[in-house]
Amino acid sequence: MNAALNSMVLAGSTPTRYRSGGLVGPDAIWAKDHWDPALTDGLIEATGATINMVLAALAIGGVIGLGLGLALFASRKGGLFDNKPLFWSINVLVNTIRPIPFIIFITAIRPLTILVMGTSYQLKGAIFPMVIICSMAAARLVEQSLVGADPGVIEAGRAMGASRLHVLIRILIPEALAPLILGYTFLFVGVLDMSAMAGAVGAGGLGDFALSYGYQKFNNYVTLAALIVIVVIVQIAQGLGNFLARRVLHR
Repeated sequence: MNAALNSMVLAGSTPTRYRSGGLVGPDAIWAKDHWDPALTDGLIEATGATINMVLAALAIGGVIGLGLGLALFASRKGGLFDNKPLFWSINVLVNTIRPIPFIIFITAIRPLTILVMGTSYQLKGAIFPMVIICSMAAARLVEQSLVGADPGVIEAGRAMGASRLHVLIRILIPEALAPLILGYTFLFVGVLDMSAMAGAVGAGGLGDFALSYGYQKFNNYVTLAALIVIVVIVQIAQGLGNFLARRVLHR
């Protein structure tokens, strides 16, 4: 499969029948019979690479972000562990990194990525910056979810003699579980967006597939196929997130 796809991106080449049929360049838009069988295997492989990339970044970054979000909430003024220096440090870190566009961030931290991962290219080179951005976004989502929890729950827990840590972990997190589930579902979609840009460092995935065999080859069928797969993945993830959130709310 890779050999078949690679043959399509050699200098000056799309598949032979496309060249002889005149289906090369801007005039090939929506051309008939514009799907090479090798592209099906390529689409499946790219889908698997995207899912692996997203799940890995979300699993690692989500856990780190949960810890940072709990620290943000607990250390804020009037919080369970009021600590202005800690809150200020994490808050500045999150506010500095979170707004940076991923395609800029992934190139800006290239030296750090090489130091940590040994390379700044392919999947290993993409996972590291994805985890960082994911953890920063998750931290803010967790903080906002906990801030929205009923303050009376905290007061009731403390009145019953629960420690501050017990209130934070055993009372507040379950209380805010539904918003947390929806927040992490939203985060999944954001990480999926990042994975599309990870193709810029050769990480593969649907974004790289659509760019290499769709946009650069003027093949809108390839781009449309990648788009449909991404939409389906998002719909499944959002549906699952909504289902779990409803179950938590009605338990």
